Amino acid sequence: MKTVIMGAGAMGSLLGGLLTLSGEEVWMVDIWKEHIDALRSNGLSIEDQGETQTVRVNATGEVTSVGKADLVLFFVKTYHTAKAVSDSLALQKENTIFLTLQNGLGNEDVICQQINRKKVMLGVTNHGATLLGPGSIRHAGRGMTYLGELDNKLTDRATQIAQMFRKAGIETEVSANIHDLIWTKLFVNIGMNALTALTGFKNGQLLDHPEALRLMEALVSEAVEVAKRKGIRIEGNPIEKVKAVAEATGKNRSSMGQDFDYKRRTEIDTINGAVVREAHRLGISVPYNQMVTDLVKVIERTF
Repeated sequence: MKTVIMGAGAMGSLLGGLLTLSGEEVWMVDIWKEHIDALRSNGLSIEDQGETQTVRVNATGEVTSVGKADLVLFFVKTYHTAKAVSDSLALQKENTIFLTLQNGLGNEDVICQQINRKKVMLGVTNHGATLLGPGSIRHAGRGMTYLGELDNKLTDRATQIAQMFRKAGIETEVSANIHDLIWTKLFVNIGMNALTALTGFKNGQLLDHPEALRLMEALVSEAVEVAKRKGIRIEGNPIEKVKAVAEATGKNRSSMGQDFDYKRRTEIDTINGAVVREAHRLGISVPYNQMVTDLVKVIERTF
């Protein structure tokens, strides 16, 4: 299955590297010239549990040079989704599948504005990765990956992609409730990303401070209330889930934290900001999520 990854940041590079190692034909597309040049010249360096390996990968800044694709994976920042989808139209053939594994809410709507809904799939991954520099990443955490159809049907194509991921060492299941799982992943991002960005902490450090834990619990509790009002099915205790992820990825710096480190625009609008918007539609007050959204936006303006 010829796979093209739109967005070769930390997570896009990780998935691209793992799939390449398993023998799949993978192309990584990104606008960061230094990164693409490093990938083409030296390969992708993946640091994992103290060991480093280099993978020879296909990388380009010109999507039109790739040809047609069987699978297109979106890993760009959410504010670049519309442009990435527009660019990826050059890859489309009759049976091309477009799968988003991005963070946050709203990617489905943006993608389906340009792509037939029947070609679009959603997914979430609990792997973590840190960008160390051009051509170099750290595999910073492992977890389940889920994917599913927009209509919640279990299909052969979803099973095929899941099998391809599992062959690459990416533990993956097909879900008939992918929208619920997107909210489950959103709770994790809501509880950790903005807090790690604002404090400068790594994920695990949030657990060391009672003040950070109180903020985490408040942010997630607000999001859970919004999700319940929207009819999202919630399994287990979301707050305990966030704490478990923070512990499991303790040495990792969240994606929003990395954005702050590099003084880049964040995805706050599709994480905490998305909860604020949904709450507003429902007439619910979410003061903690409003506060961290505003704080992140204020700091972003100084970059």
